Amino acid sequence: MSTYATAKSTEKVHVVELQRSDSNNTRRSGSVEKESEGALSRRSTLRKPNPARPVLTPQLSATSIRSSGSAASSSTSLASKTSALPTRPAVVSRSSAAAELPTLSRSNSAASKMTYASKSSHLSASTMKTTSTMQTMSTAHSTLSNISTSSSQLRVDSTERLTALRALFAEAKIGYYIVPSEDEHQSEYVADSDKRRQFISGFSGSAGVAVVGLTSAVLFTDSRYYIQARRQLDSNWTLYKVGLPGVKRWDEYVTDLPAGSQVGVDPRLLSRAMAISLSSQLTKKTSKLVFPRRNLVDTIWTDRPLRSKSPVVIHPVGFAGRNPREKIAELRSFIATRPGCTAYLVSALDEIAWLFNLRGADVEYNPVFRSYGFVDMDRAILFVDSSKLSDGTKAHLKIHGITFEPYEGIWAFLRKENATSGKVLLSNKTAYAITATLFSTKLEVLIHSEIERAKAIKNEVEIAGFREAYLRDGVAMARWLAWLEEAIVKKGRKITEWEAGEKLTEYRQQNENFMGLAYENISAYGPNAALPHYAPQRNATSFIGIDAPYLIDSGGNYRDGTCDTTRTYHFGTPTDEQMEAYTRVLQGHIAIDTAIFPEGTTGAQLDTLARQALWKDGLNYGHGTGHGYGQYLNVHEGPQGFGIGEPFRPGHVLTNEPGFYQEGHFGVRIESALVVRRVETKGQFGGDIWLGFERFTQVPIQTKMVKEELLTKEERAWLKDHNTRCRVSLAPLLEDDKRAMKWLKKETHRNKAGIEWD
Repeated sequence: MSTYATAKSTEKVHVVELQRSDSNNTRRSGSVEKESEGALSRRSTLRKPNPARPVLTPQLSATSIRSSGSAASSSTSLASKTSALPTRPAVVSRSSAAAELPTLSRSNSAASKMTYASKSSHLSASTMKTTSTMQTMSTAHSTLSNISTSSSQLRVDSTERLTALRALFAEAKIGYYIVPSEDEHQSEYVADSDKRRQFISGFSGSAGVAVVGLTSAVLFTDSRYYIQARRQLDSNWTLYKVGLPGVKRWDEYVTDLPAGSQVGVDPRLLSRAMAISLSSQLTKKTSKLVFPRRNLVDTIWTDRPLRSKSPVVIHPVGFAGRNPREKIAELRSFIATRPGCTAYLVSALDEIAWLFNLRGADVEYNPVFRSYGFVDMDRAILFVDSSKLSDGTKAHLKIHGITFEPYEGIWAFLRKENATSGKVLLSNKTAYAITATLFSTKLEVLIHSEIERAKAIKNEVEIAGFREAYLRDGVAMARWLAWLEEAIVKKGRKITEWEAGEKLTEYRQQNENFMGLAYENISAYGPNAALPHYAPQRNATSFIGIDAPYLIDSGGNYRDGTCDTTRTYHFGTPTDEQMEAYTRVLQGHIAIDTAIFPEGTTGAQLDTLARQALWKDGLNYGHGTGHGYGQYLNVHEGPQGFGIGEPFRPGHVLTNEPGFYQEGHFGVRIESALVVRRVETKGQFGGDIWLGFERFTQVPIQTKMVKEELLTKEERAWLKDHNTRCRVSLAPLLEDDKRAMKWLKKETHRNKAGIEWD
């Protein structure tokens, strides 16, 4: 198995999950011995799986990560194994660690019983720092002798950080403190300066919540990150594997704290919906949700990274398909349909970037920028750091009737809006601090953002752009796969996962309109591939061998489209076990790709198609089957997705990515990008209501991994057709690369690829 250089061989991490017995299921909260993860070996990377050794892993249910199940099984055969765990730039300024939170207006909502530790905003430093606060801060900082935030460490000793955080509890009058993953805009992926949960816990996954008490520290995460979290958390932490039966979500855990508990959280980092729900539940138990005047993690984070000053740039209409004036006009039409509403507040960064045809670089891999947007019938205002706006960007805003104000000006602006007539529309995902600045009588809260819905339906210019982007990305992957196979198989070179990912990025950089990666390369061999969101580091990586599958999940971000592709390859001779897993995953992939369905069908209804082949053998995977993605924006976007109750509409784009993960052994995932299109059927029952998918991805699927006898005639035909299309599309663009052309022909011609099509 792969090795890492920081964990002690006997270190323990507390894990909360279920242990199955013959008669019933009981919760177990205890210390689980961790395997030794010593220094990385240059001579040997991964130990071959031992078929005689049982592998105990939770079996996940057929639903998405939010409702996964658990069971234990042995590894005597693939059918009896569990599918276990889950798939998946500038001058800067430091934001003050002691900066106070904005004023929160009380309202007559259910949240009115929340405790506000401070009602003042933007107070001077001398006003904020009372004698007792200074003493508390001194105590906290005295424990921070040398806290490193190096991301290359697998496990961080959190003792000093937790001690420093707890030293602030008395002044804040709290007994517990919630540290979410999100930033002020409720972003899934955040800037380095906003990775507070990672700082306090050491866990670097994109999803999770930390709850710290005076004598406890608990981390909640979903099935994508069970293994990673167990590796990264030290012995100070208890891991809650959310999604397993009987394991509480973080909000359930908080509401079950002892009566009278004072629970603190930064109101900028909690959505309105969650804050109101949590406050209501706590109040029933005579507990309170408290908002300290400063973010406590920021207070102790002495080497917090600086805020980005990267420029905000124009996203041309030639790529976007529509200009901002048209989008704003459409938004105003929506506002007019809502009785009593006169404005719309936008806080999600990708929605602002889409609405105003702008892009930024404040969050790695996500071309967004810190900002707020406000649109009413007369004004369209962008709240942003004006130093990021070039003369050209300012001219773009002016042409489309958009003015700009300072980023911090949003708070004073909203307070003034309280004196105007008409309600302000906003999403229930908006940060509570923002919504609390407006009177409750000024709010109309939407369950789903109207801008998110509009953004999700791609226009024909965007769809054409995706085709071009995925074609170029396919060229890069073909060149890279040919290089990688030659290096490992023919030349016997020792290539690490990290090196392979870097080389793929080099090939992508040669492509037109390439702006960077869409997300961190998931380059994983053998046991590492059983961690759906595993990302190798230069000094923490394994060699790619020939005994187990190698999984690459990677995508480029191009001005004409965001790419997200996963393929699994074997550079040696796959075992029957590996082939069976791969084939079952491929069958689910094909079932989704070929689905025909009427309007009104949701992703939740289609999700089972991807799992049926696995279910037949008692297998499954814990992550979602697929998600929406942006047009040169975030790689994850909604509201559509498999496993979600949102009806598919023409123009929706989605990934199709079933998988299988055998912890400690290997992982398999096949992912392609789709767009929903209208299709003609033989019967056309009900009229022109039938929908299907068009596939963007142009990367061959390795047939050597396929167990042919498991495929139906139709599935074999689909595989032949896909690989033939890839060859026809890619070959003209690879004529100057003999190695890539040879690889492409080998992988896409039927007999040479190792499978009989007919």
